[in-house]
Amino acid sequence: MHDKQYEEDIINEPRHYHQGGIDVIRFSQAQFSKEELKGFYRINAIKYLTRYDRKGKPKEDLEKAQFYLNKLKSLEE
Repeated sequence: MHDKQYEEDIINEPRHYHQGGIDVIRFSQAQFSKEELKGFYRINAIKYLTRYDRKGKPKEDLEKAQFYLNKLKSLEE
């Protein structure tokens, strides 16, 4: 049985980023400076872009890259 209500949002809220009740992205935003976050988001976007066609889920990895690009963009606004 597959329940849409409990389907994982692998791009915006992957379960492995929320284990133990901790949201890794929100935790990072509270702990690191704006410049450190820019580097983190930039590196992650590059990582997903450079290997998007090597892991078997190219669309998913491009969406992950876009997620980090959007985070980076929000820090520039």
